Amino acid sequence: MSQDRAGTFAESASGRTTVLVGMSGTEVDRRAELRTAAVPSDATTAFLQLGDPSLSAELTRLADAGAETVVVIGVRLGASGPGHSWLRRIAAYWWRERAGHRPTLLVATRLVDSAEAAAEAAASVEPITGEEPGLTSPVWEEVTGHRHQVMVCRGPRCTAKGADETQRALIRQLMEHGLGDDDVLVTQTGCQFPCNQAPLVSVQPDDVWYGHVDPAAITTIVADHLVGGRPNTTHRLPRHRKEPADRAED
Repeated sequence: MSQDRAGTFAESASGRTTVLVGMSGTEVDRRAELRTAAVPSDATTAFLQLGDPSLSAELTRLADAGAETVVVIGVRLGASGPGHSWLRRIAAYWWRERAGHRPTLLVATRLVDSAEAAAEAAASVEPITGEEPGLTSPVWEEVTGHRHQVMVCRGPRCTAKGADETQRALIRQLMEHGLGDDDVLVTQTGCQFPCNQAPLVSVQPDDVWYGHVDPAAITTIVADHLVGGRPNTTHRLPRHRKEPADRAED
């Protein structure tokens, strides 16, 4: 399926339109790689989070253009990201809420760890039926009881400098110390700005920022700060908080 300047499409010889879906912030940062891999199969690209177009927006565009069958393939190039069930949840929610023409929607039965593997994944798909789980659950009603939230920067420079490995090491260290989401909530973010300090993580609500956080640094930060309760001094960055104007005048 190829897109033209007017936003219409031409279906592939199989009669299917394929969408490669980046599952996490890693694919947003590596979108050029995703788009390059989409070219041989005339696929389009979309993102489950943090990037445009969203999966819902791309499905709407294709449906409006008259697509009859759409194959959705999740691509996860990084260390972590939403599971395969989330791909089906979002696709099913769109399918149920869609007004007007709805194409047949097929979702690959597994995520792929390289965009090039998408062609093989396209051979094993399951249809969206409308019976899939919804986008809510009783356990999602309340904010978790976590003590700390670790914000892992996934901006362009942090990603280029190895933020994916930093996050992988963070999750591994938390597991080794027996810490779960109710202890430390790990969140990927966009750029947190001190790019020369990449990879960067910040710990809230302590308002502690760490720079040049490679896997070795994570080991120390988890032990000192998240377990021991004392911010690590080796990688901690100066933080000068600007006071509101009226308070500064007092």
